[in-house]
Formats: sequence, C-alpha cells, structure tokens
Amino acid sequence: MKRFAILFTVALAITATTQAQTTEDSVKTTINRLFEGMKNADTVLLKSAFADDPILQTVATNKKKQVYIKSDKFKDFVKFIGDQKVGEADERIEFESIRIDGALAMVWAPYQFYYKGKFHHCGVNSFQLVKLDNNWKIQYLIDTRRKDCGISKKD
Repeated sequence: MKRFAILFTVALAITATTQAQTTEDSVKTTINRLFEGMKNADTVLLKSAFADDPILQTVATNKKKQVYIKSDKFKDFVKFIGDQKVGEADERIEFESIRIDGALAMVWAPYQFYYKGKFHHCGVNSFQLVKLDNNWKIQYLIDTRRKDCGISKKD
C-alpha cells in the first residue's frame, strides 16, 4: 500500500508539471504570435494574438520628468505594423515570469526593439492574457521604454 501511495504521488506530480508546462507554452505561443506578426508585417497574425478590445499602454516620462500613462488605440498599432516592410519592426523578448490562474495569465517580458535593423529602445512588457474559447488572448499590454539599455546603437 505504501508503494502504491508513493507511485501515485509521483504520477500526480508528473501530470501536474506536464500540464503546467503545456499551459505556459500556450501562453508563450500567443505572445510569440504577436511578435511574429510584427516582424512579418502580418496584421492578420498580429490581431489573432489579441482579444476583441485590447488595451495598449506605455509608462512614459514627459520633458519635466513626470511619469504618465500613454494609451494607444489598437487599430493604430495594427495600421503601423501593416505599413511596415517585413523585418522592420523586430521586438525581441525574454520570458522572465509567467503566472497562471485558471483563465488568467500574467507575463513579465523584458525586450529590445529594433526598427529597420537598428536598436531603437528597450524595456519591459507586462501582458495580461485571458483564455477565451480555449485560446489565450492578450487583453492588456503595458510597457516601459528607454534608450539606455547597455546595448550599442550598432546592434
């Protein structure tokens, strides 16, 4: 009986770990779809990563060094990407932290943005995703943007 309990516990742990990895991977896939759409100037792919009415914001600083929140319209973002040539908008991210609770996921992802082959800015993306109709969708994206990232302008 003791042996059965140990095997059952190990099997349960393996199953839980596998399910967590699968869920994290599906969240990553949605976010990667956004950046693949950006890099390929593919607005259909880009839009498929988002919920119907997403919120896009940036933590910005004005000339007086005051922090404020800048909101962008999703349709303007899609138009900007659609106006690019393939490879011009290249955002490279690292998945630093992913948290999931049921149909809600949070992702913290430092990034570097290259525009037309040159380093432009860096920062952190904070994503809120919701699982809708069994698919993860980005509902909220807020980011920081800075120029000083320890990266050469030649990169």
